[in-house]
Amino acid sequence: MSDEFSDYILDLLGPLGGIESGRFFGGTGFKCDGIQFAMVMRETLYLVVDDTTRPKYVDAGSRPFCYEKKGGVQEVRRYYEVPEDVLESPDALREWAGESIETAKRTR
Repeated sequence: MSDEFSDYILDLLGPLGGIESGRFFGGTGFKCDGIQFAMVMRETLYLVVDDTTRPKYVDAGSRPFCYEKKGGVQEVRRYYEVPEDVLESPDALREWAGESIETAKRTR
């Protein structure tokens, strides 16, 4: 896996302050004040959602993180992919990430 994309995301989120990254299973996890709010898996950025914020992602066409396991595909509905148009706008990405940080803090 390339760390370039994760480094790019870390640079974009830097202005939020207190953001750090580290290995997380087969990808990279992003934390703010020690609370994980995002991850990059297979070159895709996922943010933490809850029942309040998930509809925004679904409406934007995003899908939950999923992985193969014995017996089928497992969906992790706590993490949803970031829409492409949000990734293309640093300001929008920081806004969505800020909301995800608050969600992660509230639901941990």
